[in-house]
Amino acid sequence: MDFRDSPEEAAFRARLKAWLATTAKQYPTSGDEYWEKQPDWHRALYSAGFFGLSWPEEYGGQELPPVYDVILDEELAIAGAPARPSLGYLVIGLGHHGSKELQQRFLPGMINGTERWCQGFSEPGAGSDLASLTTTATRDGDDYVIHGHKIWTSYSDVADWCLLLARTEPDKPRHRGISAFIVPMHQDGIEQRPLKMISGVTKEFGQVLFDGARVPADQMVGAPGEGWKLAMTVVGHEREPSTLGFAARYAKTVRDLAARNGGRPSDELAWAAVQTEMLRLHVRRRLSEQLDGVQHGSEGSLDKLLMTWVEQSVGHAALSEAGTRDPEMLGSYMYSRAQSVMGGTSQIQKNIIASRILGLGV
Repeated sequence: MDFRDSPEEAAFRARLKAWLATTAKQYPTSGDEYWEKQPDWHRALYSAGFFGLSWPEEYGGQELPPVYDVILDEELAIAGAPARPSLGYLVIGLGHHGSKELQQRFLPGMINGTERWCQGFSEPGAGSDLASLTTTATRDGDDYVIHGHKIWTSYSDVADWCLLLARTEPDKPRHRGISAFIVPMHQDGIEQRPLKMISGVTKEFGQVLFDGARVPADQMVGAPGEGWKLAMTVVGHEREPSTLGFAARYAKTVRDLAARNGGRPSDELAWAAVQTEMLRLHVRRRLSEQLDGVQHGSEGSLDKLLMTWVEQSVGHAALSEAGTRDPEMLGSYMYSRAQSVMGGTSQIQKNIIASRILGLGV
């Protein structure tokens, strides 16, 4: 494979580098300050032509090949800039399952950053076993009325809209009775409760309580009972490292740690470097497959598992090399511990690999 930039890609990379050189340092990369400034960062990227690169032009994207997203992620990491806002899974979910009317209404604001979004999937009793969710949506005239409790909801405190899963048909098998909605967040009947992380961050995640919140029936995404299909589309996209852009950030952490040690890495750091390079090449292979029209399904669980192993290897190396006195590296370690839980636990990924890819237990 030839991973070198084409002339067009090289020109894009050079333009991006020049923009980041004058802009990136204006935006924090960690802590509550990062989450507070993320809406501004989103709009700055979009205004400069560096967000929504591979998404439909009809809704404000540029319809470029996905390699441009990878270039963006690489250069953001190299420049020490914040990551691009992770909205791809919502764009893909609404793009695959929403009506044309919903796409035209909501995708432009989602992509250009003028409207903020969160994802209401996980619940206190329905994390890895998402199909056991108990939030309900009951038809009442032209609306549905929502009751329930969501947790680990990113951006919930600033969101205008929530892509919500709720049970509309309680008598049907649990995977078939779930529907998806676009719920307005600024209304009575919704309570926000921030979650403080071990790192001290309070702006990343929240709990959201729905007590009589209302959503118009025409803001259901897909047909009644088809929410599980949307959920699988969304979580499948979340599990692809080529669209998450983490590989370049892991590599930067490894390089920074090696530089601190005079270029003489410990065994733990050397192993993290090997793992990071493995993931980088795997991402490139996945990208090549995408460009050839290959669609990935259950293979996303392999990607997610590899990404978890790499992030935790890098996190352990950060703790080993920098100790607890460096807040940034300590934060890298602490956040890495969550990777085996968020987006589907490692145990769930192994079960999917065993049953759907290897055919075990069938």
